[in-house]
Amino acid sequence: MILRKSLLTTSILAATLGLTACGGSSSNDSSSTTPTTPTTPTNAAPTDITLSSSVVAEDIVGAEVGTLTAADDADSGHTFTTDDVRFTIEDGALKLNGHHAMNFEQLAEGETITVKVKVTDAGDLTFEKDLVLSVADTASTAGVNVYEFDTKLTGESGSSVSYTGQTARHALSAEIKSYMGKFNAEYIESLGTNAPTIARARLDALWGDYAAVADDEISHLGDSAALAAGYTQTTFSQISGSGKELSGKIAGADASKMYKDWLKEDGSGLVGWNNFGENAKTPEGLVKYYFDLFESQIQKMVGGEQLKDPAGNVITKAYITPEGLDLVQLVQKHTLGALMFSQGTDDYLDDGLTSQNIEAHKDGKSYTSLEHQYDEGFGYFGASRHYLEASDDEIAKKGGRDTHQGKYDANMDGKIDLAAEFVWGNASNAAKRDRGTLQKDEDGNIINAATNVTTDFTAVAMTNFIQGRKIINDNVGVALTAEQMTQVKAHVFGASLAWEKAIAATVVHYINDSLGDYANIEDGEYTADEFASLAKHWGEMKGFGLNFQFSPFSPFADNDLNPKKDSVGPAKFAELHTLFGDAPVLVQADIAAYKTKLEQAREILKVAYDFNEDNVLGW
Repeated sequence: MILRKSLLTTSILAATLGLTACGGSSSNDSSSTTPTTPTTPTNAAPTDITLSSSVVAEDIVGAEVGTLTAADDADSGHTFTTDDVRFTIEDGALKLNGHHAMNFEQLAEGETITVKVKVTDAGDLTFEKDLVLSVADTASTAGVNVYEFDTKLTGESGSSVSYTGQTARHALSAEIKSYMGKFNAEYIESLGTNAPTIARARLDALWGDYAAVADDEISHLGDSAALAAGYTQTTFSQISGSGKELSGKIAGADASKMYKDWLKEDGSGLVGWNNFGENAKTPEGLVKYYFDLFESQIQKMVGGEQLKDPAGNVITKAYITPEGLDLVQLVQKHTLGALMFSQGTDDYLDDGLTSQNIEAHKDGKSYTSLEHQYDEGFGYFGASRHYLEASDDEIAKKGGRDTHQGKYDANMDGKIDLAAEFVWGNASNAAKRDRGTLQKDEDGNIINAATNVTTDFTAVAMTNFIQGRKIINDNVGVALTAEQMTQVKAHVFGASLAWEKAIAATVVHYINDSLGDYANIEDGEYTADEFASLAKHWGEMKGFGLNFQFSPFSPFADNDLNPKKDSVGPAKFAELHTLFGDAPVLVQADIAAYKTKLEQAREILKVAYDFNEDNVLGW
């Protein structure tokens, strides 16, 4: 797993090889004896490494595996090390590093884990060995590997977990993406000359008028029959009640909970985008600018104007601009950061931790304010409560059990509860990156199988979320001690960092995809589909790339919560987006230089998030 690298804390024991000698004469013996020549013992390299246990407990961050022992001609003076960033060695014990956890369900049947360990003896001779570990399967127990906690409030019963508002906003964001994606030439023609007005009214309602859409069906999940057959909730209001607008929760709209000012009059609050049209230079202003471009594209198509890409191909999708912007991707990915990631990390998992844990949040509620704030932060990540019980392939809908494809009917009632049994947003992307980073040659052969480093953003994020919530639930009715709050904050940092690393890995993935697209278009001759592919991948890269500025825990943040503030910080974030620009480069003469810039941006992300080189090239 590629997470913040821990310094090896192995103690190096000093040992000195003793020199022995014998000789002398007897006072009663007149004959002399010849002194023997002192000899220096020959040091031999260690010949084996053993581990007291080869089983790793699942769903425990920093779990200890066992004690290391070397077979050697000396029984002391050994130093054990490993370059495997998933592990660390402390006092001779092999452990998962402080931000890592293993998950049995993420492994294929019979799959084991191999970690290379090296021992160095006092004479600087070494021996290396691959240690093979298995992961123990823990029962699905609330507070262990399921995000479910019973209420501890006197007189109440049932679950203390609630984050339906967050689920409603995930559904709204997905609905916007689906709706914009319908607007090809044929669909626009079916709407007639009012298509621009119809489109804009719908987007404005989905974005900022919950009352107008609350009773609408969640159409991106299927038609009426599919919704009724498959889901507990079929409309937005069935997920959550009134006031769940996206507009009210984007960074800058909730001024009481912001680690930085997004509403600066000089427009310097939001970094990474330059042209906002007639809109304010704010996170929401950027959404409105994208909506403006979309409406303008539809208007041109309705008016008979033929939109073309630089190669002369006709653009038939209103969300693709001639400049190479995919507005569907830019809107959705920016929203995942400026709203979901911002609210989750900056609001609920930072400021929200100051809430009380003594009594009910409100009359009749089965949870305290602290429990609810924490749950709402978790809700924006988008994981189902049984997230750890599915494989990466299943979460990403790329294989595995048919019953676990991005959703799982955990209570076996025949329907999917969108607020508990469905995977949304970044929780899905984390699994996509965890699925692997294998590089392939032109013939499809894997070329880095030996050096690929497995990541597990899914297990690390979810395990930290669960363990932090368990501490809070275990102490309902009393104020958390300073030590307990420190532990909760450590889990929040671990979860937030894994969440952000999954986003960063996704940006790297789309840098690589964009570089691949340029191979198709750099000669100036390409198809409409090849142009649309670059627009899509560039839009995902840029949209996700804007996300990092929204978390106080980010290595790009100018905040004391960021341990990399001085080495990475906001200056590197600005540099990253200077390299990306505000649109893909389409002038043939400039493409080679721009590809170099994308590679430089990829290197910034590798350093900022301690990513492995092979992963960065293979995502």
